[in-house]
Amino acid sequence: APPLEGGTTTAKMEVKTSLLDNMIGVGDMVLLEPLSEDSFLDNLKKRFDHSEIYTYIGSVVISMNPYRSLPIYTPEKVEEYRNRNFYELSPHIYALADEAYRSLRDQDKDQCILITGESGAGKTEASKLVMSYVAAVCGKGHEVNKVKEQLLQSNPVLEAFGNAKTVRNDNSSRFGKYMDIEFDFKGDPLGGVISNYLLEKSRVVKQPRGERNFHVFYQLLSGASDDTLRKLKLDRDFSKYNYLSLDSAAVNGLDDAANFRTVRNAMQIVGFMEDEVQSVLELVAAVLKLGNIEFKPESRCNGTDESRVKDKNDLKEMCELLGIEQSVLERAFSYRTVEAKMEKVSTTLNVAQAYYARDALAKNLYSRLFSWLVTRINESIQAQTKARHKVMGVLDIYGFEIFEDNSFEQFIINYCNEKLQQIFIELTLREEQEEYVREGIEWTNIEYFNNAIICDLIENNQNGILAMLDEECLRPGTVTDETFLDKLNTICADHQHFESRLNKNSKFLNDHSLPHNCFRIQHYAGKVLYRVEGFVDKNNDLLYRDLSQAMYKANHSLIKQLFPEGNPAKVNLKRPPTAGFQFRASVGTLMRNLQTKNPNYIRCIKPNDKKASHIFTDSLVCHQVRYLGLMENVRVRRAGYAFRQPYEPCLERYKMLCKRTWPHWKGPARDGVEVLMADLQIPAEEIAYGRSKIFIRNPRTLFFLEEKRKQCLQDLATLIQKIYRGWKCRTHFLLMKKSQIVVAAWYRRYAQQKKYRNIKSATTVVQSYTRGWQARKLLRELKYQKRCEEAVTTIAAFWHGTQVRREYRKFFRANAGKKIYDFTIQRIIQKYFLGLKSNMPSMSPIDKKWPARPYSFLDGVHTELRKIFHHWRCKKYRDQFTEEKKAVYEEKLEASEIFKGKKALYPSSVSQPFKGDYLEISKNPKYQKLNSAVDEKVLLADVVNKINRANGKGTPRIFLLTKKNFVLADQKTGQVKASIPLPDVTSVSVSTQKDGFFALKLKEGSASAVKGDFLLSSEHLIEIITKLHRIGATAADREKLKVDISDEFLVQFKQDKVCVKFIQSSPKNGNSVSCKRKNNRLLEVSVPTSP
Repeated sequence: APPLEGGTTTAKMEVKTSLLDNMIGVGDMVLLEPLSEDSFLDNLKKRFDHSEIYTYIGSVVISMNPYRSLPIYTPEKVEEYRNRNFYELSPHIYALADEAYRSLRDQDKDQCILITGESGAGKTEASKLVMSYVAAVCGKGHEVNKVKEQLLQSNPVLEAFGNAKTVRNDNSSRFGKYMDIEFDFKGDPLGGVISNYLLEKSRVVKQPRGERNFHVFYQLLSGASDDTLRKLKLDRDFSKYNYLSLDSAAVNGLDDAANFRTVRNAMQIVGFMEDEVQSVLELVAAVLKLGNIEFKPESRCNGTDESRVKDKNDLKEMCELLGIEQSVLERAFSYRTVEAKMEKVSTTLNVAQAYYARDALAKNLYSRLFSWLVTRINESIQAQTKARHKVMGVLDIYGFEIFEDNSFEQFIINYCNEKLQQIFIELTLREEQEEYVREGIEWTNIEYFNNAIICDLIENNQNGILAMLDEECLRPGTVTDETFLDKLNTICADHQHFESRLNKNSKFLNDHSLPHNCFRIQHYAGKVLYRVEGFVDKNNDLLYRDLSQAMYKANHSLIKQLFPEGNPAKVNLKRPPTAGFQFRASVGTLMRNLQTKNPNYIRCIKPNDKKASHIFTDSLVCHQVRYLGLMENVRVRRAGYAFRQPYEPCLERYKMLCKRTWPHWKGPARDGVEVLMADLQIPAEEIAYGRSKIFIRNPRTLFFLEEKRKQCLQDLATLIQKIYRGWKCRTHFLLMKKSQIVVAAWYRRYAQQKKYRNIKSATTVVQSYTRGWQARKLLRELKYQKRCEEAVTTIAAFWHGTQVRREYRKFFRANAGKKIYDFTIQRIIQKYFLGLKSNMPSMSPIDKKWPARPYSFLDGVHTELRKIFHHWRCKKYRDQFTEEKKAVYEEKLEASEIFKGKKALYPSSVSQPFKGDYLEISKNPKYQKLNSAVDEKVLLADVVNKINRANGKGTPRIFLLTKKNFVLADQKTGQVKASIPLPDVTSVSVSTQKDGFFALKLKEGSASAVKGDFLLSSEHLIEIITKLHRIGATAADREKLKVDISDEFLVQFKQDKVCVKFIQSSPKNGNSVSCKRKNNRLLEVSVPTSP
């Protein structure tokens, strides 16, 4: 067996993480003791029950299918096994993948990983895990990631077209796959090449009970859009297609619709063009349509039966999909043309032959489509560079099959497994021999069963079973499965591994378990009974030339590629190679390929037939262990020396067993190991010393070392615990002692500090009492001195007062009353002004507050002061105004003088500022022409309605007011309609209502009065009349404009005078002002009353 541990650089880490530590059962079957089939199964069961699904046989990985998700494939697990020795951690498929990848990258050795096992054992998942691990640990980068993604995404495509649901597996691979992944010198993937073997194409036309056809049929019908199905002329109902079994159409846990989307996405990533995907789907649809074609017999005049298509609708739709003439394909189902040298013979097909031709076409069409898919994927994923690449091959192929009814497919599958077993034994023995030679240990021949004799029985070119089957198929005359069996009985009669009912090796001549139409072969994995029925037909795999030529005539580009033999220009009368011959050639190529690579093996086992977790069926596992040859693997590995290990890790692991090597050995590692083994009294015949490794013959010796090491580790653990506890107690004591010293020091410090604070406090108290006594004494002295000074001053003042009173007594008595009165009045006025100062009102002119007067004799002063203050704060308020603001307030004031209390519209205008230019005539480009026509500054620009005397309706006009004129212009064109000098305006008339009507009356006899007065309406009536009045008031050369406010006034229209009368109307008639003509002399304006 390979070494359990690595080199010297990682020896210390390996001691902690060795395969031998914390084992559940035995991690490597080579170390199983005693070795028997029962102990082998018990070890597998024990590990399986503890969710340990991987076990080693040397470098071979046994993988048990857990039928559930386990948390052992996380990114953390990938990092855990990355760049670690194979035996360093517990058994895992990642360990094998890492060993193979590092050997390829670092040692430039091409690798192959052979994954075998029966259907449902987890081969496909194992190959995915290997590829995902390699993808995770190799390099990164855009191109590298693209290659990795293409390699990984090739799996869903091949699984859809090559996998199916069987009674043993819901996702069973029905083909063998070998993928060569190519790497550059850095270990980054460059591309890959896929080879496929023996697609089970018979499944296309017939499926066993409880199984399904290939996944792609169900995925297409479930996941394709309605538009896609309509183009493919398909229906979602599975029951409408004869090739789809209905009892297992739906599979629990399998979402065909979602998987179809996954496959479409994967094909896009791999590099399929959209038209290629469409062509593939058309061929899949054509296969389904082909299965629905049925035939009926039709008698001919010569008495023979000829087949005819029953319902031509499916045939028509299939021909439309593939671009084939319906008549050509229909004839191919009814006639067969046989060519021999220069002759052509056309024969009719009966119904049975027509069905055979239909199914043969369906199988060939699907099989060739699958081969084309593999070729197309290879074109996308193959390496672009021509330089030599490192290669890692992954072989996912069927395991040994023993069914109740074994036919041609099982025969060639088991032949392939015989070849794989042969190469496994050869490569294993070669690896063992190379290591013995490398280590300088004598090689002794190992006895083992060589299955070359069985391979020769099957593949011998002269009298092998496949050669005889080909010879029988090519033989002229009547050829049946029985004639083939007779030939086997004749030629293979003496072979010790061949048995039939009639040959002399059979011990069951009277045993009906060996029927007449069967033969039995003693394979390395056990005896298998084969039924010869169908061997000849399946080996011939004939497709009538008429059908090939009909397919070649299709207008479908892909169909032409799939049936090149149908080209009439390249008719080849030579019989095509048989299925057995092709498979034997491909297996030979595969074996030669594997011989050039370093092999790595994964043996997959299914624990039960129920696809259930936690169930281990001993009989089923035992059966697989036998036909996988696992016991044989262990015996080959254990022949000679069962265990070997480099000297450095061996010494590092077991040095505590000898006092001379513990704790450190200072000499060479080999000398240390020899001293160790001698001290343990290991028999010399049990061990051998190589150049870099020690070899141990029997696992018992290894377990003896492990048991001694375990006991020693317990003693060492006890010693370490004792020393640790003593160290811990001493450390604790020293810490307590140190702590006591620190506590005592801190306490003494605290006591002295407290004593010092007490003394200091007492001193402070004494000092404060002393200072207080001194301060009080000084205060008493100062107070006494002050009283003395005050007494002297008082006496002096009284004396001076007496002197003055004596001097002025005669004057004081004469005018004392008047002086007291004046003084009192002065104090009252002084107090009044001071109170007024502190209670002044705000500076707002509208604030009417004023403090009350304290005495009635101050009424006049109080009133005058209030007026003065009000005028003063009004002046202050006016001083804040700008010139523009003053003008606005002056206009507002003038409007108040004109309209307040007279015009009902006025109150609503008070809060609205007088804007003047409402049209922004100087800025608006629309009125540029009008603005240039007016020479003076425009004081007001607004839109007014000019009232027509004929109907009372208004016409919009632009009203412009300057200091000399007012102008009326058209609102749309800006054309000036009238320009009236202001001196010609004598008066303006308005109503008392809330309307906006006003009449501008012109001077009689003036040029402007030819057409009469103007009756206008505006929303800004107050502002217009105020500005007109203000201009007239400021002009020195004309009279002030007269404003008449009345609900009835006369307006001069040319030669006639019209009365304009304003009446109030109900709001029900509307809220707007309306003007109506009553007669030639009266216009009536209705003004709604306020609600």
